[in-house]
Amino acid sequence: HVQLVESGGESVQAGGSLRLSCVASGATQDIGCMGWFRQAPGGEREWVAAINSVGATSYADSVSGRSTISRDPAKNTLYLQMNSLKPEDSAMYRCAARSVRKCVTSTSGYDYWGQGTQVTVS
Repeated sequence: HVQLVESGGESVQAGGSLRLSCVASGATQDIGCMGWFRQAPGGEREWVAAINSVGATSYADSVSGRSTISRDPAKNTLYLQMNSLKPEDSAMYRCAARSVRKCVTSTSGYDYWGQGTQVTVS
């Protein structure tokens, strides 16, 4: 089993930057891919970005060019650097993990989820 704990969310002004973190613990050797999802009030959970165990990354069009996903295996930590933030980026951001190395964009493809960290852009 894997536990995920996010941090780094806060209220920022449009145009600002944030770095979200997600610390994994437990059976981290079983993780093949980790991703970020977000969900605004009343909205669907939306895939944001993902990175697999060999460092291959992918991004949703909505954040591509403004965000960077990365991981530090030594710290078992996943990051999401977001720049040029827009009000529409406001959401609860959750990290997720799956055992298969191939990353997917569907929520059902992930086995483990964190509780989330709130990002508000105004």
